[in-house]
Amino acid sequence: MSQQSRLITPVLLAGSLVVLVGFAIRASFGVFQLPIAVEFGWPRAEFSLAIAIQNLAWGFGQPLFGALAEKIGDRKAIVLGALSYALGLVLSAGATLPIQHHLYEVLVGMGIAGTGFGVVLAVVGRASSDENRSMSLAIVTAAGSAGQVLGPPLAEGLLAHMPWQGVFLVFAGLVLAVLLVLPWIRTPAPASRTELQQSMGAAVMGALRDPSFAMIFLGFFSCGYQLAFITAHFPAFVAEVCGPIMLGGVLHTMGITTTSALGAVAISIIGLGNIVGTLAAGWAGKRFTKKYLLAGVYTGRTLASAWFILTPMTPTTVLVFSAVMGSLWLATVPLTSGLVAHIYGLRYMGTLYGIVFLSHQLGSFVGVWLGGQLYDAYGSYDAVWWIGVGVGAFSALVHLPIREGTRPLAAVPAE
Repeated sequence: MSQQSRLITPVLLAGSLVVLVGFAIRASFGVFQLPIAVEFGWPRAEFSLAIAIQNLAWGFGQPLFGALAEKIGDRKAIVLGALSYALGLVLSAGATLPIQHHLYEVLVGMGIAGTGFGVVLAVVGRASSDENRSMSLAIVTAAGSAGQVLGPPLAEGLLAHMPWQGVFLVFAGLVLAVLLVLPWIRTPAPASRTELQQSMGAAVMGALRDPSFAMIFLGFFSCGYQLAFITAHFPAFVAEVCGPIMLGGVLHTMGITTTSALGAVAISIIGLGNIVGTLAAGWAGKRFTKKYLLAGVYTGRTLASAWFILTPMTPTTVLVFSAVMGSLWLATVPLTSGLVAHIYGLRYMGTLYGIVFLSHQLGSFVGVWLGGQLYDAYGSYDAVWWIGVGVGAFSALVHLPIREGTRPLAAVPAE
């Protein structure tokens, strides 16, 4: 049996580990929101802006690293991404001014782009058979969710024994250590003869002229808005609003004795629920119409967010919301990346998905930055939550007109 015909392959395992480590670190940044603000006496908006810039750099870096991987090779692109990630973390550990955090998070964001979904999903997608591709993309996405499960509690645990600067240095070491799996990342490039003849410029321009591509692009905005806002602000939101009530009984047996710990655990529960959700999305993606699945995911997020903000917050509502939101969290990624691959082919999947992912990260920037700005202005996150409900409803609707059929590609001489 060829490697491409198997579901579990060395490429899949190595790619999943790269994504797991990168996302574990990325998901933990919300845990540092209060320690850094308290140490330097900064308003909430300062570190929020740093995380927002990180997300924006990740977004602009994604199509760049996707194109770079298709030009110089996947492994070289991942190495460059890991080096940028580690350097940004090391420099951030020594930062004492807001502007320094803002600048260094550009390197971190670029590093996430080079070690994240845009590059790795394209690698795994090319290495998978048509039958296995949807589930393979879901497994890699679920690995990112596993990182989200591990990252915040790991950061919280390390902060109990060392300052946040030391935690950043530990994380930089982990990013570099993951490069040891790169020899496993060897992938063919299955593509039709027409795809191989087509230039990157022709593929990109063809997609940009397609209204369905624009709808996929616009629909991914709310995903980034909701995910980044919750990742960056939810731990602090829970710590401040939930209060110490009812943190006993079962919660104590889980090791949750403070609302700060509850916030970190909530992010982990979201990641745990997402492992199930993304695998379910991968299973459904090869059996049902992807655009309708995406509309359903965004509808579910919209309803869950509206319920949470309308319900008085207690530890129970935090845990229920985290579980529900987790099941819908990154379910959009295998469906969206699979939709791009299905419609536009595998040859330039990394670049085209990277462009779509830019919308996700523009949403991430707005969600994180606006969360800090509106909190400092009004002392509440309520307005940011309701904006998230609105953009989620928009995304549910904008996916419905997408034409999901494969597009014919013009045979343009390769660059």
